[in-house]
Amino acid sequence: MASSTVRPSTQGGSPEGDVARRLLDSAAVLAYDPATEVDWETPLDRAYHGASPEWSTLYGTAYWQELSEEQRKELTRQEAASVASTGIWFEMILQQMVLRDVYAKDPTSTEVQWALTEIAEECRHSIMFARGAEKLGAPAYRPRRWAIELGRVFKSVAFGEAAYAAILVAEEVLDVMQRDWMRDERVVPFVRTINNIHVVEESRHMKFARDQTRKRLAGAGRARREINALVTAIASYVIVTSMVNRKVYANAGLDEERAVAEAKANEHHKSMMRSSCSGLMEFLASCGLLTKPALVFYKRANLI
Repeated sequence: MASSTVRPSTQGGSPEGDVARRLLDSAAVLAYDPATEVDWETPLDRAYHGASPEWSTLYGTAYWQELSEEQRKELTRQEAASVASTGIWFEMILQQMVLRDVYAKDPTSTEVQWALTEIAEECRHSIMFARGAEKLGAPAYRPRRWAIELGRVFKSVAFGEAAYAAILVAEEVLDVMQRDWMRDERVVPFVRTINNIHVVEESRHMKFARDQTRKRLAGAGRARREINALVTAIASYVIVTSMVNRKVYANAGLDEERAVAEAKANEHHKSMMRSSCSGLMEFLASCGLLTKPALVFYKRANLI
């Protein structure tokens, strides 16, 4: 595994500098180039799923029981491609928020150098997800227009803890899914490699987001916490509900209307989402970001 990240020199002694320095050290030792690490040349083997079947939005429904094994595999491939496309959309938002945050800060600081390293990793991830979705035989799934426009506003105005907490929610939800997918031998090998790369590198991004969320909230008053808790929750709801585009069902050869209805009522999938986010919700609660208004949106997104 090659890395283009240069090990930083020791600077400063602030806690945030220590976190950033450790992350830079990690990136210097453990970084991937998806262009060479992922097998892009071998044709798609349709004997495999695109994601662990248990994570399908239809798993456990009556409709799932009616599907052939080939249909189930095609559905999970389309769903995995949709999740990847949503990941690209949010990674573009993330990159802009982080770059805006460090715009006028000292570029010699380890915190700014780590932020730039994270942006570079997110750029590689976006390209990797795009190539992966294409190889899965899926179209370019995009969020609904209202979600795109809300994202446009959010990336332009979100700052501080609201930006980093929203980044954390998106990354942690994907992380739990992909940890399952990368270990599952039923999943097509190149997708497992993509998931492994993302999990390893995103672990650094999540540590930075947690650190920044705590740092920005230090000394914050009640009103500020209430406002940013609600902003984070709304952003989280939009991100999570955009992960699987309804068009995946038609593209997998299913009845779109019936599939959407059964997916919305699927208690198994809701339970998977809630259990995957227990640690995340504990962290948000410890930061004072699980207010009553915020809980409404987390519950609607089946995150709690």
